[in-house]
Amino acid sequence: MQRYLLSQQFNGSVLAENFTTCPQNATICDGTSCVLAEDNFNETLSVVLSAVLTIMLALVMFSMGCNVEIKNFLGHIKRPWGIFVGFLCQFGIMPLTAFLLSLAFNIHPIQAVVVLIMGCCPGGTASNVIAYWVDGDMDLSISMTTCSTLLAMGMMPLCLFIYTKMWTDSDAIVLPYDSIGISLVALIIPVSLGIFVNHKWPSKAKIILKVGSIVGAVLIVLIAVVGGILYKGSWIISPKLWIIGTIFPAAGYSLGFFLARVAGLSWHRCRTVSLETGMQNTQLCSTVVQLSFSPEQLELMFTFPLIYSIFQLLFALLILGGYRLYRRHRVKTKTDVEKTEQKEDSKSNAKINGGFISNETK
Repeated sequence: MQRYLLSQQFNGSVLAENFTTCPQNATICDGTSCVLAEDNFNETLSVVLSAVLTIMLALVMFSMGCNVEIKNFLGHIKRPWGIFVGFLCQFGIMPLTAFLLSLAFNIHPIQAVVVLIMGCCPGGTASNVIAYWVDGDMDLSISMTTCSTLLAMGMMPLCLFIYTKMWTDSDAIVLPYDSIGISLVALIIPVSLGIFVNHKWPSKAKIILKVGSIVGAVLIVLIAVVGGILYKGSWIISPKLWIIGTIFPAAGYSLGFFLARVAGLSWHRCRTVSLETGMQNTQLCSTVVQLSFSPEQLELMFTFPLIYSIFQLLFALLILGGYRLYRRHRVKTKTDVEKTEQKEDSKSNAKINGGFISNETK
C-alpha cells in the first residue's frame, strides 16, 4: 500500500497536553513525526486522479505525435547519433551526477540510494511538451523518450548495480518492470496514432498539436499540484536532499546541453537533449522507492522524487522563458538589420543609377 509521511513539529508543552500518543494506525512514531497508512480518502483520490492524468497524458502524447514526420523519425532510428548522445546523457551523466552528489553531501546511505534511483530513471514525457515550446527537434525528443524507456529495463539494474554497491545490496531494490512496460505502451500507442494522423491529415494534425501543447502545459502544472496535495505531509526531510533536489536537475540540463554541443548537434537538438536529460520519470522513481523500502526507511527519503519533479519543472520553465525572450529579441534585431540593409541597398542603387535619394533614406 502506498504510504505517505505526516510530519509535525511539537514543542514540549503541546506534546504533553495534546499528543501524548501517536494515532492508533501509525506505523512509526518517534515523538516528533508519524508515518501513517494512507487513508481511504487519499487512496480513492489517488486512484481517480491517476486515471484522469493517465488519459490526459495519452491525449497529450497523441498531440505530440502529430508533430512528428515519419521520414524524420525513421531517419533518427537509422542514423541514431542524436539518440546515442541522449543515451550517454541519460544513463551516463545522470547516474554519475547522482553518485557524485551523494558523496559530496555525505548523505544517509538510504537517501543516497533514492538519489541514485532518480538518476537511473529514463526520461519523462513532460520533456516532449517543453521541447515543443522551445522549438526543439520533436522527432528526436520522442525517439529519445521511447528508447530511454525501453533501454531502462536493462540499464536501470546495471547502473544501480554499479553505483549502489557501497550503500546497499542492489538485489534489495525492486524494479517494477510492469510499470516500465505500461509507460512504454502508453507512450508508443498514442504517439504512433499521432504520427499516422499527421501523415494522413496534416492540416488537422496542426490543430490537434496546438490544443495538445496547451493541455500538456496545464497537465505538467496539474501533476505538480496533485503531488503536493497527496503528499502534503511529507515535506520535513533532510535539508541536504532539498539542496540535491535543486542542483541535480540543473546539472542534468546543463551537462546534457554541453555534451550535445560537444558532439556537434545543432542548437535545437542541443535544447532537446538537454531537456531529455534533466527531466526524469519521477513517477517511476516513486514506484521503485515504495516497492523497495520499509516504512522506517521511507521516512528518510520518500519525498525526494517530488522535490526533484518540482525543481525540474521550475528550471524547465526558466529555460522556456529565457528561450522565448531570446527568440523575441533575435526576431526584433533581425528585422532591424533587414530594414538597415534595405536602406543601404536603396542608397547604393540610387548612386549607381544616378537616381534621386529621398530624405527618408538619408
